[in-house]
Order: sequence, then structure tokens, then C-alpha cells
Amino acid sequence: MEEAKQKKPFLERMKEKWGLTSIFQVVLILIVFSLTGMTVVWLRPIIFHILGIDHANGWIKTVSYLILVFPLYQLLLLVYGFLFGQFSFFWEKEKKLVNAVIRLFNRS
Repeated sequence: MEEAKQKKPFLERMKEKWGLTSIFQVVLILIVFSLTGMTVVWLRPIIFHILGIDHANGWIKTVSYLILVFPLYQLLLLVYGFLFGQFSFFWEKEKKLVNAVIRLFNRS
């Protein structure tokens, strides 16, 4: 009985969770996430060096990361999403993120 209740493959679960139409679309979205992450990892040291914060203490690096790199990551998601034909998926995610951040600050 338990063998009949096998778990669905990862890509199929992501397709359902994200409300996508095909496994190919899931693969494209995962590629966008991968490229965005690799680009940010490559750009962060350059940005920190240019701004002279590559040797700063931990809290300055953390605040700088949140102010500079986090928005860059969000922008790159949209750019790569556009290039891979998945802009609408990432745009919807960005709108939800912005609304969540606004709600967080409106609680105060």
C-alpha cells in the first residue's frame, strides 16, 4: 500500500507549487535562479571593492549587502527572467516580495 503512495519527482512538485504548465518551464526558472545567484556571487566582491567596504567589519558588510546586493539580486532575477521568457513568473514573485516588505514596515 505504501509503495503506491510514492512521492512525486522534484520537478513535478515545483511545477504544481509554482502553478506552471510544464517541466520545461520549471527548468528555465531554476536556470534563472542559478544564473542570478552566480552573477551576484561574482559581482558582490567587485561592488564591495569599488566602494571600499571589502575590509569593513561584519555589520557594515551586512548592511551594505542588504542595501546594495539584495536589490541587485531582485533586478537580475527580472533581467534573466526576461531573457529566458519567464518575466511574468518573476514579476509576480517580486510584487509579492515588495508587498511583504511594505507590510513589515507598516506594522511599526
